[in-house]
Amino acid sequence: MNLRHLIGLSCLLGMLWLGTGCQESLFPKDMPRSQYERYSMLRGQDRPATETNMFGREEPALRDRLRPLGEEF
Repeated sequence: MNLRHLIGLSCLLGMLWLGTGCQESLFPKDMPRSQYERYSMLRGQDRPATETNMFGREEPALRDRLRPLGEEF
């Protein structure tokens, strides 16, 4: 391979690398974050990831997500 081929190949690889980096998100919000979350989602026991606080802002729903599975309030 000569220099022209190496430059062309590196430009092609650079364009592919930049093209794949422009995705909206690497981890979409609607996909389960772990195998445990997927297990709960498939059995209808999934819990919301966020909740609205008293000021109208979104915050993580930690109390609901950390509550044991058999417990209801």
